[in-house]
Amino acid sequence: MEAAGATRKVYPVAAFNRRLAGYLARVRDVWVEGEVSELRRSDAWASVFLTLKDPQTGACLPATMARRGFDALNPVLTEGERVQAMGRLQLYEARGELGFRVTVVERVGAGDHAAALERLRLALAAEGLFAPERKRRLPRFPRGVGLLTGVDAAARGDVVAAVTTRYPAVRLVVAETRVQGPTAAAAIARGLAALAACDGVDVVILARGGGSFEDLLPFSDERVVRAVAGCPVPVVSAVGHEQDVPLCDLAADVRAATPTAAARLVVPDLDELRAGLERDRLRLTRMRERLAAAPALLVERRRAALDRAGVRLQALSPRATLARGYAIVRAEGVVVKEAVQVGPGSAIDVELASGGLGARVEDVRP
Repeated sequence: MEAAGATRKVYPVAAFNRRLAGYLARVRDVWVEGEVSELRRSDAWASVFLTLKDPQTGACLPATMARRGFDALNPVLTEGERVQAMGRLQLYEARGELGFRVTVVERVGAGDHAAALERLRLALAAEGLFAPERKRRLPRFPRGVGLLTGVDAAARGDVVAAVTTRYPAVRLVVAETRVQGPTAAAAIARGLAALAACDGVDVVILARGGGSFEDLLPFSDERVVRAVAGCPVPVVSAVGHEQDVPLCDLAADVRAATPTAAARLVVPDLDELRAGLERDRLRLTRMRERLAAAPALLVERRRAALDRAGVRLQALSPRATLARGYAIVRAEGVVVKEAVQVGPGSAIDVELASGGLGARVEDVRP
């Protein structure tokens, strides 16, 4: 029991966390070794978030690093790599969470999984499984869309909602499978083959939400990669976060950043189609109106052209010259252009604007 009259020192949570943070701040320049996992980076963030994991025991230490320092690493640090990181302990006072602020990172060799995946990537790339020329175009108006995802996965709801909202007429075939664990790779490969074999399915979405490096390993399994590459219909891979690049992404015909983005890629938007058809209808209506008016317009243009030609011909006609007081003189039916063509006493015909005269030449003046 507490002694009578004893005083109790009680700290408010904020004060306690503040004092604890001060103690922890003294722990500086500590080196920690582990595998990088749960790596998260965004251009909008000042820090990069990651977890240092002990591959033997699974113990984890949440860590952060300044994004500028992280981006300066060459080559870029990826999940699964084994590193030695120097930093200091820090406490996020508002949440009372311990973290490790990394200032220096040195590689000590790639993690076992990362090294194995790199070897597999190089081998499959050499076979041409990731070649750009193998990529197929997605159908513009698919009859059916296959979706392979985890049981009760959020990715399923995202894809179903986006597809049915954008293009309700499409048939959506959903298959659920294990997406992590030792049996997941074989299950994914089987599910992909089954979906592609469904009548009317013209494209398949392979979807999974985010997860740790280890959670996404089935999607880099050789069986899954070969199943994606050998699928008889185009495959859209929407696995993990945007920064995650499992090997199935490289084999897929199209990679989507999120399951919702995958849905937008595989089906058109009905509202946009209707708007496009309305624009085409208006354009055809205008063309029909122009075509209906074209014959009359053409006739009017031809009539105007004939009128202009008639005016020019009238101006050039000899009759117009006669109307201005001139005459045409003929001798023996030939127009007289020079006085030497006739002689005194020659009979000539004189044509006037109205009527004519018969005359004889009395005098010739050359």
